[in-house]
Amino acid sequence: MKTLTGIDLPLGSPGGSVELLKDLYLGPEAPINAGVFMLGSGTAEPELLDVPGKQLDGPGFWSYVDALASAIRSRFDPADFGAVHWQHLSFGATPALLRAFPDHPRVALVHGTDLLFAADHPTQRDVLREAGAAADAVVVPTSAMADLLRAVTPVEPRRIVHVPWGIPDRLLHSPPPRPEAREGFRVLYAGRLTAEKGAAELIADLTGLPGVTLCVAAPEHEFAALTVDTTEVEYLGWLDRPALWAAFARHDLLVVPSTTLEAFGLVAVEAQACGLPVAYQPVPGLTEVLGDSALRVARATLAETVRLLAKDNGALTDLRAAGLHNAARFPLSRTAAELTALTAEVRR
Repeated sequence: MKTLTGIDLPLGSPGGSVELLKDLYLGPEAPINAGVFMLGSGTAEPELLDVPGKQLDGPGFWSYVDALASAIRSRFDPADFGAVHWQHLSFGATPALLRAFPDHPRVALVHGTDLLFAADHPTQRDVLREAGAAADAVVVPTSAMADLLRAVTPVEPRRIVHVPWGIPDRLLHSPPPRPEAREGFRVLYAGRLTAEKGAAELIADLTGLPGVTLCVAAPEHEFAALTVDTTEVEYLGWLDRPALWAAFARHDLLVVPSTTLEAFGLVAVEAQACGLPVAYQPVPGLTEVLGDSALRVARATLAETVRLLAKDNGALTDLRAAGLHNAARFPLSRTAAELTALTAEVRR
């Protein structure tokens, strides 16, 4: 059985949902046999659909959805697929798939941006509600996501299924080697720099901390747009997965300062798998996934916490061990197996 899925973002877009899409569905080792699309032109994997006019709301949004649905029908034969997996339930790909493949069983995967946008934007809320009503099963990676989903749109509890996201098994089995001890204390932030991620505040709080080097791995255009002083920040660029994993091994602490819900926190779990201790702001989603395997810290005490950790090898060793144990709970193979079993169930 082959599954059809896709995200209406350009190939190479940053974000955890795109990385999860690649891990689950793309490449020779992908655990789920699927046809996958994203936006763009040319020949590549995934299939690139050249659909102009993308909009997030207003009447133009639905015209764009119709054009995307037409492109999906033209590129993919319904007879080749036994089910569809919806990603980004508040955006264009989901209603386009619903219109292009109206008779296929549907599994909806909820990502954090879906709920954050639906809470504040009427069009995204309407799209999410349509998806929630039409899906045969709605997958959430944490109970926090289930709670927020039900707050935004009514979904019958029996159709909500908890499937934790996972990280590549090869990372769990063969993490990059950590170098010998070095001078200084290197703190890493890795991810998008949108307001809810708290990165600007992190930079302001840690800049100038004696003996601490703050490094940022993020999209270039987002880093350039920051309004805080970044002259003392070591900017690493937007790293692909192998380069990011290698960077984890060269740092002493990952900080996840998100100010609102995180769907899962894949970057934190991947860091733990690489032996990198994690400190995080205790927001819904992260508290469920990381718990006591990472250090909970509020912004008001972050700088002092980092200063103390830099001198406490024992605490770092304990966090490293707890993180490795926690990361082992989330192999991608389990995520894929549970999604495959769920898809087979909704096809019956």
